[in-house]
Amino acid sequence: MISTKSWVPSKTLLPDIVHGARKEILCLRSSGTRCLKYVSCHSSSNKSTPQASLVICSSSIDGRTGLSWGSFCQDPSFRRNTVGQTFCSVGSWTYDGAALENPSHVMEEKVGVLLLNLGGPETLNDVQPFLFNLFADPDIIRLPRLFRFLQRPLAKLISVLRAPKSKEGYAAIGGGSPLREITDKQAHALKTALETKGLSANIYVGMRYWYPFTEEAVQQIKRDRITRLVVLPLYPQFSISTTGSSIRVLQHMFREDAYLSKLPVSIINSWYQREGYIKAMADLIEKELQSFSEPEEVMIFFSAHGVPVSYVEDAGDPYRDQMEDCIFLIMQELKAREINNQHTLAYQSRVGPVQWLKPYTDEVLVELGQEGVRSLLAVPVSFVSEHIETLEEIDMEYKHLALESGIKNWGRVPALGVTSSFITDLADAVIEALPSATAMYPSTGPSEVVDHDPFQYLIKIFSGSILAFILLLSSKMVMAVRDLVL
Repeated sequence: MISTKSWVPSKTLLPDIVHGARKEILCLRSSGTRCLKYVSCHSSSNKSTPQASLVICSSSIDGRTGLSWGSFCQDPSFRRNTVGQTFCSVGSWTYDGAALENPSHVMEEKVGVLLLNLGGPETLNDVQPFLFNLFADPDIIRLPRLFRFLQRPLAKLISVLRAPKSKEGYAAIGGGSPLREITDKQAHALKTALETKGLSANIYVGMRYWYPFTEEAVQQIKRDRITRLVVLPLYPQFSISTTGSSIRVLQHMFREDAYLSKLPVSIINSWYQREGYIKAMADLIEKELQSFSEPEEVMIFFSAHGVPVSYVEDAGDPYRDQMEDCIFLIMQELKAREINNQHTLAYQSRVGPVQWLKPYTDEVLVELGQEGVRSLLAVPVSFVSEHIETLEEIDMEYKHLALESGIKNWGRVPALGVTSSFITDLADAVIEALPSATAMYPSTGPSEVVDHDPFQYLIKIFSGSILAFILLLSSKMVMAVRDLVL
């Protein structure tokens, strides 16, 4: 973090920062060194509700030359109601799409972009081990600390019991998930888009629960000696269970590796509010509406992947807030195009006996049919690639339920995939994120040694085992496990 005294603007080369524009500022460091910086800002499209923003900045300093690569600035109040706020990145990378004359050492940078995604079984034989990896993740099944030692045995049990039903779903969409193939195509398209903008970068794909695993991608990044990395999760909205889980893996790997710990990294935690993404989603919706005989009568039905309520209320997951903001921004864009259809948001893919975000997609579909809605356009808003939750859950299960409930006309917006406007916006996001890259763990000192008391550890294991045995015998626990695996 830098204080307001670290950089003093002494000359403004452009008078104002406007939407989509950049301002160059000639800065004077407190030591007297002069440098040229720019501020790149963009704001959401609704100009009727401007808000004053307190901008907090952090920066990294190149130790070899003392040059500030730049800062990333964000309104700290950003959580809900993002319309009217401004997002800024400060650095020395581009100006109006053209490359600046960068210092010579910048030209030697070897840039990498790591795309993160869920992963999926590619064959029916992969389904059970894939499910094991999924449920073994403590960000998916959050056990109390005392029972963490049960994580893997429980994951094994659930994966074995759920595998037959899951195999049926994957068999219905061709015998495996297309997610890896689509993500590879997105990686190739992103590399091409970046080259078009003058940036050569290595693109890596890291999956959380199946090949190529995130760990494999990171090892390749290390072998390639990447000197500056942008991490881009392919989840528009942040959730503990998606982006958060993937970032946790990265943090663990980077903390324990001398090279990786000092690698400048910029993580794009969420990007649903980007103008390019919003417009790309609106384009797809507008196009699909035209396939209905009466487009203005169609209900736009946003279906998002759900998360347990406890993630939001107890762990502070911003997912629900970001999802609601995302829907608001998409609808604002549609209204700007004079598309004023009614819309609603629901959450799909709940598992187990715990409370998930409501309303539930299956329940809302039945209610809409009972209320007389006859035309429905489903929009998978939390997914940018086709996979089992779009191809089987939405296209088959929910479509059947909707038609059975009285809805006569059904349509579905495809996932963004390699839509050119979407890929172009991801390329812009990467370029804007580059200047803010900083080392995750810059300290080169020895790792902290934790003194574990073996006696206390045995007591915890013994106590936990007794409690676990009691809970597993209880009727409530039996019912919970049954609901989770069926």
